[in-house]
Amino acid sequence: MPLFADWCDCEPAQDGRKRLLKFTERVGGRAAIAGRLPDLLRSHYDDMERIAEDVALLGYASAAALLAERLPRTTRARSGELGEIFATELVEESLGFSVPVRRLRYKDGREMALRGDDFIGVRSSADGHLFLLKGEAKSRANLAGATIIEARTALSRDSGRPTATSLLFIADRLMEGDGPLAALGRIIRNEVASRAVPSDRIDHALFTMSGNATPRALFDDLRGAGVDRSHTVIHLRIDDHQEFIRLSYEGALALGDG
Repeated sequence: MPLFADWCDCEPAQDGRKRLLKFTERVGGRAAIAGRLPDLLRSHYDDMERIAEDVALLGYASAAALLAERLPRTTRARSGELGEIFATELVEESLGFSVPVRRLRYKDGREMALRGDDFIGVRSSADGHLFLLKGEAKSRANLAGATIIEARTALSRDSGRPTATSLLFIADRLMEGDGPLAALGRIIRNEVASRAVPSDRIDHALFTMSGNATPRALFDDLRGAGVDRSHTVIHLRIDDHQEFIRLSYEGALALGDG
């Protein structure tokens, strides 16, 4: 079920291979998705079947305590991770890529930021060519130019390619299983070795979430981006940014039977 289509209005602008998507909450939009948000957040930190099993075996209170060990407590960590969650959901809903690994499940500390690219999308064309999306996510109460420069610098590293560490992390997780996902993991692993995917099949996405209106710096950033690949810049405005984050995580932790 789409999240952003039910929640926000989108104002798109396109200039060749560069695209800006401005999302604002529509009247009644938050209420329309409120019932889905808790499970959405939970699913990025743990497997939903495991959470259900915890509830069945341990009860709601103990299952919630287990889940709480995975979720961050500080406002800063929650802000950053919620940005990554929404970026992942938007990539799959609107950008035509899959994000096959929910990387927040693999953190080694609830307040520790994961290294590497914030999100990587993948897709294959009908003729078997691999396409990659390298992404950065930023969430701030007030989004300013310095943060945007920081994100663009990260996107430009490694000649604009997803880092080998990030790709291998995805490949390793996929190859722990079998079937099509394991086959995709093998393809990604091969790419790390060969660097065969050309720059025009590696898109960039910058996802931003803030309480202020789309800053001029985002327009300038997109204008200055190179033309050798496709670029998407997204801004999601949430007026009560800090309160929304707090309520979102409180809702995710509120496991219960009613």
